Amino acid sequence: MSISRNEARQVAHLARLEVDESDIDSITEELSAIIGFMAQLAEVDIEGVEPMTSVTPMRLSKRADVVASGGIRDRILATAPAVEQGFFTVPKVVE
Repeated sequence: MSISRNEARQVAHLARLEVDESDIDSITEELSAIIGFMAQLAEVDIEGVEPMTSVTPMRLSKRADVVASGGIRDRILATAPAVEQGFFTVPKVVE
């Protein structure tokens, strides 16, 4: 499948790309090649193939969900550039 020059202009407009008129033919060919490759991929039989998130088998490492004693607020606030009444303070950015 190929796209027309007008369709290539429309795609460039939707993508907010400024394209010179001299480059439209090149972009039309490239987009047509991409669409052709996508059509080729659509023909692949994937029946029974499990979806993958990586090419190497991996498992997500998990940490134990344990309750910590906490009580380190003062140590955390000691690293802050500005503290007021036990909270981080930041400069006002919205009027």
